[in-house]
Amino acid sequence: MFLRLQNFLSQHGIASRRGAVDWIAEGRVSVNGMVVFEPGFRVDPENDAIEVNGRLVASAPPCHVTVMLNKPAGYVCSVDRSQGRSVCDLVEGAGVRLVPVGRLDKDSEGLLLLSNDGDLIYKLTHPRFGHTKTYRVFVEGNVNTAALKSLRSPIVIDGKSTRPAQVEPGARNELLFTLGEGRNQQIRRLCERAGLCVERLVRVSINTLRLPDDLPVGCWRKLAREELALLEPDAAKPSQKPA
Repeated sequence: MFLRLQNFLSQHGIASRRGAVDWIAEGRVSVNGMVVFEPGFRVDPENDAIEVNGRLVASAPPCHVTVMLNKPAGYVCSVDRSQGRSVCDLVEGAGVRLVPVGRLDKDSEGLLLLSNDGDLIYKLTHPRFGHTKTYRVFVEGNVNTAALKSLRSPIVIDGKSTRPAQVEPGARNELLFTLGEGRNQQIRRLCERAGLCVERLVRVSINTLRLPDDLPVGCWRKLAREELALLEPDAAKPSQKPA
């Protein structure tokens, strides 16, 4: 059975489908000794020798493993160690190669998924599937009516306006943000516009999957079947566009 090269890499947990396109474009993937730059290049996993960064990829995909990590601050969500300490270093004991599902900023903490399930990674990172993520944000500054109005209003990032964030105030300058998309440093930019300084940012849930209280910072565990089910129903159904 022939597969597109980017799908083969995704199924093997090498990268998400979008990430696989970048890896291929960078010349890091070869088929039968020839570097391939076309993501849609057809490969036969049973007969073709497919290498990534000079290492042969097994023809059969590994068993799917997805873990939740209570990410500490100071780690980057990238397999590229040149950017700093990677969250991948924290899950080496999983026994298989895992990649981050989406991103948390280096200075941010909390719930992060890592997986080798390419389809799950795609469904949880593509914006058309309409996921929600919730964050506890501790700020310095005056959280008044004007600040809340500013936080709940769209902001332009990379030339595109964001969807409005849901923001609820808590005690002692704590805010609860719920986002339907994860744009680059969206919460920090909203807070800066509102005259607030983010002191700590912790992601506490993805859809209805919550970060458990008994998972210490820097520790991880595999998701149980029922926890995966909390992700799949929302991930499998694209969000509806307003009429």
